[in-house]
Amino acid sequence: MPIIDMPLEELKRYMGISPCPPDIDEFWDRALLEMKAVDPKVELVESEFQVPFAECYDLYFTGVRGARIHAKYLRPKNAKEPHPAILEFHGYAGNSGDWVSKLPYVANGYSVASMDVRGQGGKSEDVGGVIGNTLNGHIIRGLDDKPDNLLFRHIYLDAAQLAGIIMSMPEVDENRVGAMGASQGGALTLACASLEPRIKLLAPVYPFLCDFKRVWEMDLAKDAYQELRDYFRRFDPLHKKEDETWMKLGYIDLQNIVKRIKGKVLMAVGLMDTVCPPSTQFAAFNKITAPKELAIYPDYGHEYLPEFQDMTFQFMMGL
Repeated sequence: MPIIDMPLEELKRYMGISPCPPDIDEFWDRALLEMKAVDPKVELVESEFQVPFAECYDLYFTGVRGARIHAKYLRPKNAKEPHPAILEFHGYAGNSGDWVSKLPYVANGYSVASMDVRGQGGKSEDVGGVIGNTLNGHIIRGLDDKPDNLLFRHIYLDAAQLAGIIMSMPEVDENRVGAMGASQGGALTLACASLEPRIKLLAPVYPFLCDFKRVWEMDLAKDAYQELRDYFRRFDPLHKKEDETWMKLGYIDLQNIVKRIKGKVLMAVGLMDTVCPPSTQFAAFNKITAPKELAIYPDYGHEYLPEFQDMTFQFMMGL
């Protein structure tokens, strides 16, 4: 088998090389207090897309720093008792996808909420200077400011806040909520379950935003991680602030917060992934202390992974 990273046995033991800020727990506890102090002003607007067995809504809420966040929300019609729900997160610069893609879960009695990440390809606002999309450069947004202003801090909080909103819906059983997504969506699945430990099941696929320094040392700061290279070239060409940069990114490095996850994990990784290198994903997976299982695809990269959608569906039917 070709290899682009460590041998598999080394991957299974790898614990990451990016630094973890010593106050990481205090940082996220403080962030959660900020999130909980926000009046979300939840609004449900009936969507033009409707099907006979579901009610479909555009859901809006106010996140930290005043951004208005959008999600597609679908629930089964005539649900007679609290039922399970799924949270869905999309890839970098993407959006919440088509309504129809959520219907298999709704047809099985689940509500589904699919979030648009602020400033990316959907309807959620990024209010950091302009209202509208900012699309890329989100990893390095706030990197020259204090860590509390990192954009991905706010995005992780959006994911956790959405979870709380869905769990508070009268039709939803708060103890039967799962989360899923691929790439950035996999990252937000991990972030959501780290910050909202009531998430019962989570199915991240090749998660982004793990072990930034490892990405750099593998010379893979391109594609989704291109902005790391751009940052050093444009703003720190002599790398005078390199150690400070890795430490600050440590606040949003998911390997540093996944220890907070309580739910059961089903994760997938492709060993030929040059977008989110396998070792970076293993760095996070290996630090999860909750029950976990890893589906390993030796010949696949950052692409469609056969059978994993079916595995995820059956996994989520256990809610």
